[in-house]
Amino acid sequence: MGGYAWISFTTDYGLSDGFVAACHGAIARLAPTVRVIDVTHGVKPGDVARGAAVLAQTVPHLPPAVHVAVVDPGVGTARRGIAIRAPGGLLVGPDNGLLPWAADALGGVDGAVELVNPDWFAPDVSRTFHGRDIFAPVAARLAAGADLVDAGPAVDPGILVRLPEPVVAVGDGWLEAEVLTVDRFGNVQLAAPGPTLDALGPALTVGGLHAVRGTTFGATQLGGLVVFVDSAGKVAVAVNGGRAAVVLAVTPGDLLRVTTTR
Repeated sequence: MGGYAWISFTTDYGLSDGFVAACHGAIARLAPTVRVIDVTHGVKPGDVARGAAVLAQTVPHLPPAVHVAVVDPGVGTARRGIAIRAPGGLLVGPDNGLLPWAADALGGVDGAVELVNPDWFAPDVSRTFHGRDIFAPVAARLAAGADLVDAGPAVDPGILVRLPEPVVAVGDGWLEAEVLTVDRFGNVQLAAPGPTLDALGPALTVGGLHAVRGTTFGATQLGGLVVFVDSAGKVAVAVNGGRAAVVLAVTPGDLLRVTTTR
């Protein structure tokens, strides 16, 4: 029998309620020997793009696993529940754009099914808690070795919901990119891949403010802006000892321009 020793778990549930524990319990009842890695439960409520970005940047560093993710403002509506097969693992969650970036990071979508088999769900499915009653039980069954084809009918990968590709534009001595995420330290991650910095000089202007290129936060004086390639291989902006998101007054989805200072 196949299966996985690990399940990863990503949500916007927070930790002040019992939602995460209930999902852990649903997994433990069906697959008591499978271990769970909590990626984060601090995604802003309903922020599918943030959840998708965090998941995609994390899964390449995890062991082969079933990755269950729930950021699901459409819970209880006609949106589908899906499971995706990729070369590097399985992904389970809502069909709202949350999973495909992570599937791409695991080698691409090899196949997908719609979750419709009631025998795989909790006996009583809440309209508002599919994480506990559908996605966690499905992930547990898959980790325990159940066959993906038994979860439901195949779905054409081409019709899976995908988020819009973030804006990235590059010109002579400048790049402009969408803010992809802001981490808890206030570091601003752009959608631009790291190599786009190669065409820029060492002295930069970011959002009209002076910055320097560097490899770490200490590349500039305390309070200074530094532009660097972060641990996910994206262009990022930080403030040494401060919060770049506050200094630049940006949030995810905003556009930020980085130019060479001439």
